[in-house]
Amino acid sequence: MFDLTLKDEYNFSKDELVEILQSDGKKLFEVANEVRRRKVGDEIYLRGLIEFSNICKNNCQYCGLQAVNRHVERYRLSEDEIIKFAKDGVNAGFKTIVLQSGEDFYFNTDRMCRIIEAIKKNDVALTLSIGERSYNDYKAFKDAGADRYLIRIETTDRDLYARMHPNMSYDNRIECLYNLKELGYETGTGCLVGLPNQSVESLADDILFFKKLDADMVGIGPFIPHPDTPLAGKLNPDNFSMALKVMALTRLMLGDINIPATTAMETIDPNGRITALLSGANVIMPNITQGNYKAKYEIYPNKSGADKEALVYLDSLIAKITSIQRFVSNSKGFRTRQH
Repeated sequence: MFDLTLKDEYNFSKDELVEILQSDGKKLFEVANEVRRRKVGDEIYLRGLIEFSNICKNNCQYCGLQAVNRHVERYRLSEDEIIKFAKDGVNAGFKTIVLQSGEDFYFNTDRMCRIIEAIKKNDVALTLSIGERSYNDYKAFKDAGADRYLIRIETTDRDLYARMHPNMSYDNRIECLYNLKELGYETGTGCLVGLPNQSVESLADDILFFKKLDADMVGIGPFIPHPDTPLAGKLNPDNFSMALKVMALTRLMLGDINIPATTAMETIDPNGRITALLSGANVIMPNITQGNYKAKYEIYPNKSGADKEALVYLDSLIAKITSIQRFVSNSKGFRTRQH
């Protein structure tokens, strides 16, 4: 029987994780919220997200941006647009900017380094989420000033990974994560919850992987099927609650890390972000991409906030945060290790 009494450190076995994931989660969420409070406090870190290209060379089976999808209206922001959106985000009060795109190699090493250097002049933390690159690329981005890098493993089940990611290498993905750690990035990863034929045992393995990697950030997203992908119509109604449980257990296992209340959670449930914040999360990543680009970055359909102006949406988020007696941090939100 698993033990969910409040303590400073948790090291659940795989069997214990499976058992907890199969429970109703009520006690788990209460404990995860208290661990979050003790380990990272009541601050919520806002990260301003700029989705600067929806062009991708890959064909991940769950992603609406997959290369073979001909229904996507593709776009790339110019360097000047990316830098302007970032500066506008800083002026709006964001202490971290997140640059995210498909795997679009138009943004080569030199181009990315120019963008990074320009944004870092604004005294802001910078996170990259642009996929698999070489060790030398990662080093160049770090040298240019990038602070964090997010690359989700999505699943640690090799067979499922292969089915979901045709012509991609599981081993290369793992190597990328360890390269980032070696180079001194705050390293983020995470998984999708609710993929077809995904087992509870594999979700337990995902959590143990996060622990082994000593990830600094972990994003947990419930799988939402896109109608223009091979997984159209394969929604599991338990995705949201299971994703919450994976997220809460991740908080227990890696107490002092940063965990976002993901947009996908709010897309499934209008109160999904607040529920996540009350179950162990401490980060929100509002989309500050300007113009009509947000609607075109459609990894999954009906993304929460995609139809709202960034700063109007931000006001509503802050009101929600205040309603649960939490507050927006004024810091850049680096991980502070608790010993």
